[in-house]
Amino acid sequence: QVQLVESGGGLVQPGGSLTLSCVASGIIFSSFTWTWYRQAPGKGRELVARITATSTTDYANSVKGRFTISRDNAKSTVFLQMNNLKPEDTAVYYCNCNVFGKLIWGQGIQVTVSS
Repeated sequence: QVQLVESGGGLVQPGGSLTLSCVASGIIFSSFTWTWYRQAPGKGRELVARITATSTTDYANSVKGRFTISRDNAKSTVFLQMNNLKPEDTAVYYCNCNVFGKLIWGQGIQVTVSS
């Protein structure tokens, strides 16, 4: 059974930084693309950043230049380094993997950017 566990969220002031982690179990981590999504209150879930098995990355326009996605295959962990955070980054952040057509989600973690 595949499980994803996110950590690293919290409350941060505008301009601050956070790093989210997502640890996977029950899966050959290195073989898959990993994605971070977020969902703000009253809005739909949106893709934030993605990293492929060959470490190719892409980002939502709203976070380019501020967020960095990375992976550590030895630790089965995907990271999201978030810098220069803005109030509009406030959301629940989810780790995701598409495993042969089945979407696997973490439980989500709250990030709140507020002074």
